Parts: sequence; structure tokens; C-alpha cells
Amino acid sequence: MWKKSKRTGLGLLLSGIIALLAYRRRSLSRSGVVGAMITGTTTTGMGGWNWGMTLLFFFVSSSLLSHFREREKERTAADKFSKGSRRDLGQVAANGGVATLLALGNGLTASPARRQLLLAAYTGALATANADTWATELGVLSPRLPRLITTGKRVAPGTSGGVTLVGTVAAAGGAFALGLVSWLFQSERSKQLPLLALLSGLGGCLCDSLLGATVQAMYFCPACGQETERRVHSCGTPTTLRRGLPWLNNDGVNFLATLCGALLAMCLKPFFTSRRDVVE
Repeated sequence: MWKKSKRTGLGLLLSGIIALLAYRRRSLSRSGVVGAMITGTTTTGMGGWNWGMTLLFFFVSSSLLSHFREREKERTAADKFSKGSRRDLGQVAANGGVATLLALGNGLTASPARRQLLLAAYTGALATANADTWATELGVLSPRLPRLITTGKRVAPGTSGGVTLVGTVAAAGGAFALGLVSWLFQSERSKQLPLLALLSGLGGCLCDSLLGATVQAMYFCPACGQETERRVHSCGTPTTLRRGLPWLNNDGVNFLATLCGALLAMCLKPFFTSRRDVVE
């Protein structure tokens, strides 16, 4: 108990420092700082330093990519996205909420088998978030227009549900990199963890694209004639609902996608269990 409390305190200190630095670099809003501290403290305290370091990799890599060629991305697709590069509380919860709950579950169970399953789910959730972030931040820079995943129709860069080869490769790289980092920080390393992250991360990212193309709320600006995720367009004109569910925004889609990635990892986990794990 003392060890867990000490780790929680250090996790709070570390996450607070990182969140404040991210705020100064305009990667987090004020509410995002609160969300990052809650997520980082809970994950490190209840999951352990290995879980915390994996979360840190996701946060750092996604923050760096959000500022990569930022002005070019703003010119290309800023009107499409409902929020900017400064992540708020909703975005932190959407990308890290499922992972945080899984870390909490890990701290509340003493069963080694359940902890292995929760670790797989945690890796799948974060691999999905990382894959989706890398795909979004790099895919929007693709020289070719994306295609809507459901119909194959060419759509504007940044359109929810639109996919490109660049974005797909980036998603695979993000998922695998997350799994590799998770593997490196585990005390008992499973060689299959990066592959598990790759498959569950890509699966969760696919779920994100499908939800984005079908049920995510998308609006239309009558003044500019553009589709957007915003209820009020950047030009100041109120938009009208064009498709999707009015209560399901991009944050909701991201949360459901990470949940899908976590569940997929749990389903795949038995196929990646070694004989040594079964004996133990």
C-alpha cells in the first residue's frame, strides 16, 4: 500500500510538471492540464511506472505531431476539425479515459491473469489512440485526397471517415510504436505485445473511421458551402446538421474507438499467450 501511495504521489508530481510544460507549449488547454494530471496520476499509481511510461510516450508523440507542419495543416483542414491542437479535458478523456479506467482496474485486482488481460486491453486502447492521432496528423498532409471508407468517394482532407495510404501507414506505425514502448517497459516482456498492439490499434482505428463516416455528427456551413465538425463555422455562421447523430462528436467517436481497441486486444490476448504464461 505504501509503495502504491508513493508511486501515486510521484505520478502526480511528474504529470503536473509535464502538463504545465505542455500548457506553455500550447499543447494543452487549462482543462486539458487537469485531465492530463488525473490521467497520469491514476495510470502511474494504479498501473505502475511501466503503464505510466507508455502513456507518456503517447502524449509526447501525439503532441509533437500535432505541431508538425502545423500551419500547413491549418490551411488544409482547420475548418474541418471541431477543435485545435490544444487538447482540452474532453479530448484527454476521449483518448485516455478507457486506458485510465483499465489502470484503475489493474490496481484493484490481485489476480495475475486479470492483470495480464487488463494490460493487453490497456495497450490496445492506447495503441488505438496513438494510431488515430498519427493517422490524423500525418494523413492530412497526404498529396492525394482521402477516400471515404464506406463508399470510396473522394473527400476533402480532414473529413471524418476519410482514409489515405499515408494515414494508414502512419496508423500502423503509431500502433506498433506504442506496443514496442509498452514491451520495453514491462518487467516480464512478451515478444507478442508489439504485434498485439499493431492489430488492436489498427482495428480500433478502423472503428474510428467507420464511426466517423456513418454516425459522427457532421455539419454544413450555408455561407461557405463547407462541411465541418463545428456547430458554428470559423466564419461565424451557425451550421446545420448534415449527417450523423447530433450528440456524437469527435471526442465521443475517439472514446468508442479506444474502447473497441481495448476489447479487440482482450479477444486477441489468448492467441498471444505463451506456454510459460499459461503455466504461471
